[in-house]
Amino acid sequence: MALWEALEAYGRSDAYPMHMPGHKRRGEGAFDWYAMDITEIDGFDNLHDAQGVLKDAMERAARVVGAERSWFLVNGSTCGLLAAVFAAVRPGEKVLAARNCHKAVYHALALRGAVPVWLYPPTEPLGYAGALPLSLVEEALSRDAYAACILTSPTYEGVTSDVAGIVRACRRSGTICIVDEAHGAHLPLGDREDFPESAVSQGADLVIQSLHKTLPSPTQTALLSLCGSRVPAERVETYLGMFETSSPSYPLMAGMDACMEWAEAKGREAMRRYARRLAEFYRKSEALKELAALPPAGRDPGKLLIFDRKFRMTGREIYDILKDEFSIQPEMAAERYALLMTSPCDTDEGFARLWAALTALDKRLGAENVRLPEEDGSLRAFPQNEAVLPMLAALEAPGSVRKVSELTGAEISGEWVTPYPPGIPVLAPGERVGAALPWLKAHREELRIAEIEL
Repeated sequence: MALWEALEAYGRSDAYPMHMPGHKRRGEGAFDWYAMDITEIDGFDNLHDAQGVLKDAMERAARVVGAERSWFLVNGSTCGLLAAVFAAVRPGEKVLAARNCHKAVYHALALRGAVPVWLYPPTEPLGYAGALPLSLVEEALSRDAYAACILTSPTYEGVTSDVAGIVRACRRSGTICIVDEAHGAHLPLGDREDFPESAVSQGADLVIQSLHKTLPSPTQTALLSLCGSRVPAERVETYLGMFETSSPSYPLMAGMDACMEWAEAKGREAMRRYARRLAEFYRKSEALKELAALPPAGRDPGKLLIFDRKFRMTGREIYDILKDEFSIQPEMAAERYALLMTSPCDTDEGFARLWAALTALDKRLGAENVRLPEEDGSLRAFPQNEAVLPMLAALEAPGSVRKVSELTGAEISGEWVTPYPPGIPVLAPGERVGAALPWLKAHREELRIAEIEL
């Protein structure tokens, strides 16, 4: 079966999408993509020198999110993170970064020749990374000078950090604050009593948002927004010209413009309806006896983390049952929970189907008699690895592929080890294998080792 045939079959099925993209296959207005697929002909502007219709479209985007400038990204948030790091950081400069940053941040720092200093957020009970503590950032900034501080808020699981406090700390020390808000493009449209505040309105210097994750925009579309004047717009544009394709897709840009038009005209009311659906879901979930939906305190409520209170079922088992028995396609399965992504484009019918599935599964679990697993303390969001070489140096060093079972832990990784999703490296090139060895033994058979003497 060809890819397009498989996609058409999925589109015709009754599977309900509790996953990205945010439009939930329900885009307003039907675009004829082939008819719209053009190049930079007269009257249609040029993304890399926008003077007309694209300039107007990006000005609308900046108005919607509340930024000084916003740029369309057709290479996804990855392109925006690369350009932001290069615009804010020079080769050899130190960068403070949360260890749970997306792999694109690691790639940007490696390519730029920056020196990352990692900050480790705590691990939450379900095994994912929590908020980046402001105290960790303040302590690090008091000890040394950094060109930039990079964090992810909200995370894949919806966790938000004190961006406003981190921004204030960065400004006191002359540090640029870059926030990967890929999972928070909807936040500028939400009321503060319902949703966390966007990093844009909290004063971050550069903010990257994936429109497709939570808004009605095609996959691969994103925004890079400049807030204030501490980073020259010209530097941002220079590096966007290097990292973003010189042949941007007009259908993708049209999708972004339509999304921003929708956001400006209908977005806030759509978010209020969305907030009511979520509030009702969490209210009803309190009646579940065996399953649970993690309360949204400190998180974006749109990320639903579903787990078995007694951990009889893994996240993968919950995921598979929802998909195979109830035709609800979750976003991701972790060891202890299944992650379902919602958006303003979800429907009452979709939430009703999810609730019916969870109540049926909850009753089934209640009838089972099982022994609870023992907690061994091994669940961690990520290991704390010792970096001994620059990432590119280790990546390009002579190396050999070794069996993980034969490693001692003293070896230096010659590759990235990045489970996807969510795309956070467990091990980076140049780091000793030691702390990551238990994870590697459970998930990998081989690893490339950098053979270099220190």
